[in-house]
Amino acid sequence: MASSSFPPTATVPQVKYDVFLSFRGEDTRDNFTSHLYAALCRKKIETFIDNQLIRGEDISPSLLDAIERSKISVVIFSKGYASSGWCLEELVKILECKDKYGQIVIPVFYHVEPSNVRNQTGIFGDAFSMFEERFVGREDKLRTWRIALREAANISGFDSNTV
Repeated sequence: MASSSFPPTATVPQVKYDVFLSFRGEDTRDNFTSHLYAALCRKKIETFIDNQLIRGEDISPSLLDAIERSKISVVIFSKGYASSGWCLEELVKILECKDKYGQIVIPVFYHVEPSNVRNQTGIFGDAFSMFEERFVGREDKLRTWRIALREAANISGFDSNTV
């Protein structure tokens, strides 16, 4: 996931969506994310929002495909984002697409501090404490998630506390 100054060389998948929204449903689905989605749709911006994922299911190949086939991913970091393995897996895929295809990534820090995302402190640190207990022997996954959070938090984005 390391960023490089070289342009992407992989063949970009055929674009289906202008924007992919990555968010923690229980935090923002009925407020910020739904308003953002509606505004994008009003402007005729083809936007993918996942309303189908059921608790306990794995991320579907169609969701990963939607990420790959989007020009832009908007990652809405909220209080519960890091406590969702799904969100973290989406984030890893989004950053892979950024590096591989040049996908634009726009982080939105919704009532969370960017430094807490970057350093996995506060509620983001609490989420990783929980994962450390559940993922004994799978430290590589935790390391990948931590790197993804750090990388995404270092991208210039929007902080709801300052906008």
